[in-house]
Amino acid sequence: MENLIDKLIQNPIIPAIRDKAILEYAINSECKIIFLLHSSILTIKDEINMIKQKNKIVFVHIDLIEGVGKDEKGIEFIINCGADGIISTRQNLINYAAFLSVPCVQRIFLIDSQSITSGLKIIENSKPTLIEVLPGVIPKAIQRLAISTTVPIIAGGMIETKEEIIHALSSGAVAISTSKPELFSII
Repeated sequence: MENLIDKLIQNPIIPAIRDKAILEYAINSECKIIFLLHSSILTIKDEINMIKQKNKIVFVHIDLIEGVGKDEKGIEFIINCGADGIISTRQNLINYAAFLSVPCVQRIFLIDSQSITSGLKIIENSKPTLIEVLPGVIPKAIQRLAISTTVPIIAGGMIETKEEIIHALSSGAVAISTSKPELFSII
């Protein structure tokens, strides 16, 4: 995990890829890590290979991959395709990935103060490698999580400007994820 955190510190921008056109832009950016948020069982292996050929780390959001089961075998399939880690909102999938010693990102949606409390319980039970907090434009929520857990935080969702990146990072996030290509090389 140290190598992963070191890469995030070197470049805290993580492209969050939803389509192939942006994937090509991301793999040619200075970013070290890529989140693959949309694909299918038919194309996932090729997309992972494209990313890996550029010596980048790739996490696949298993909940969003068409045709892949959202279960233990789905995780095994994604890892066998070459992914370095998985992303999920589902605690049972994060638990299984952690059991396999696969780096995993627990995605948490913050909508109110109760969701922070619930999110902390999920983090404690699932033991993810990283947490992705959405939306990532709520510095107060990021700060509350950062002082309540030792798991590194990624701020994601709705980050559209350099100022929002700076706010998220100064609030305690180690990195941000964004689907905005114009932000991939901002830092």
